[in-house]
Amino acid sequence: MIEQFQQLVLKDISLFIPETILLITFCVSILLNLVSKNEKFVAYISIIGILFAIYYSFQTIKLKEIIFSGMYVVDGLSSFFKIIIGLTSIYIFLFSFQRDELKKIQNRLGEYYSLLVALTLGMFLMTGANNLIMMYLSIELSSITSYILSGVIKEEERGSEAALKYILYGAISSGVMLYGISIIYGLTQSLNANAIQYLLFQNGANSIALMIATIFVIVGFGYKISAVPFHFWTPDVYEGSPITITALLSVASKGAGFAMMIRFFTEIFSFQEKGIYFNLVQQFDWQMILGFISVLTMTVGNMIAIWQTNMKRLLAYSSIAHAGYMLMGLVVLSNEGIVAIMIYFTIYLFMNLGAFYIVMIIAQKIRSENIEDYKGLAYRSSFVSVILTILLISLTGLPPTAGFIGKLYLFSSLLNAKWFVLAIIGALNSVVSLFYYMKVVRNMFLKQVEGESSIIQFLFEEKFYMISFAVIVVLFGIYFSPIIEFVKLAVK
Repeated sequence: MIEQFQQLVLKDISLFIPETILLITFCVSILLNLVSKNEKFVAYISIIGILFAIYYSFQTIKLKEIIFSGMYVVDGLSSFFKIIIGLTSIYIFLFSFQRDELKKIQNRLGEYYSLLVALTLGMFLMTGANNLIMMYLSIELSSITSYILSGVIKEEERGSEAALKYILYGAISSGVMLYGISIIYGLTQSLNANAIQYLLFQNGANSIALMIATIFVIVGFGYKISAVPFHFWTPDVYEGSPITITALLSVASKGAGFAMMIRFFTEIFSFQEKGIYFNLVQQFDWQMILGFISVLTMTVGNMIAIWQTNMKRLLAYSSIAHAGYMLMGLVVLSNEGIVAIMIYFTIYLFMNLGAFYIVMIIAQKIRSENIEDYKGLAYRSSFVSVILTILLISLTGLPPTAGFIGKLYLFSSLLNAKWFVLAIIGALNSVVSLFYYMKVVRNMFLKQVEGESSIIQFLFEEKFYMISFAVIVVLFGIYFSPIIEFVKLAVK
């Protein structure tokens, strides 16, 4: 009996390698920070650890294993989002090397890099959580490290304000989500996703209590993905945090939230047969609830973005709108919709990180994040203006960029599932987004520089990153089959 238990534990641990590597990397980075004064060495060790975690995530993409007594799932969905999160984290480490703002915490940079690894670990755990308590704990791990990192520059008042707002909103949403989980446990006497699915299929549940519990759990998910009306923390935190953390939250944190949300609704409230999902909960239409949140999210995000004067706040509301677009794929409740979300996320990784990186570099050169200060930027640096324009066009979803491919698959899944009204609202919102993205382009190319100005010079490393983002966005807009095949492999 003991031997069987040991074999089972060893098998589970062998499938838990990416997370184990990150845990070891976190511990090693903390110890190195204590004994070494070389913060970059800590960062390099952290990057190597994340690279190994990504490698082993690739190895598990074809598996479908439930480990640790049903607490955790290793499958294509979790492996895909682990790769997305890992790549984003590596980019953030590389961006951090160039961020002048972080020089203010030179004596705490080792802690900063260690916390980045801890945050990455928390998001990895979110992708595979298959138990409601495991979901909650993984959200808490990623949230607590996010709170610290958002206010890591204590010398800046707006950073401390951002961290405080983040903690308050996070505490409320976590509490509401935990209450929803307790109601689900009371209805089903289980916290395991597969067991809850079976019990709902066999016995059903009180419709009012189940609907309230679902809405409470959606509050927790909505907070992680910045969905309206749980988005109020986003613009202030994005503006007040270091731009490296803002970029990480806009992509990786959102990705982990979507991975958990997909698993919750496909593993608990529906069952799959030959790629088709069937809704188990007939008492209330949770797909319509998600559809309403999707419409609200994309509309509010786009409308408020029009009035923004700060680039970080503009991109914050833009990321809220993109969360609304991706929610449309979950509303469809099919493999096609999930594939569309994953394709969109792959593309979103490069175009959004690229936009944040350029905003970071420009802010360091002109000492401003205001859109008005982008006037005449094309006359001072045509290179960076062209690259930023390409990325903004991709965020809008126009051809021949990769953003068009992402939205094409999302709208195709909606039309095939006959969600015509939602598709029309999504298309109209894309038109609205064009207005505020082009406002930035207009300032760069069509307005004159005010006062004296000089040509902005960029380092080779900075140019390399900018060009790489633009090339990837254009290349995947023309030749996108590798992304499609990789995503289909993960979903299969």
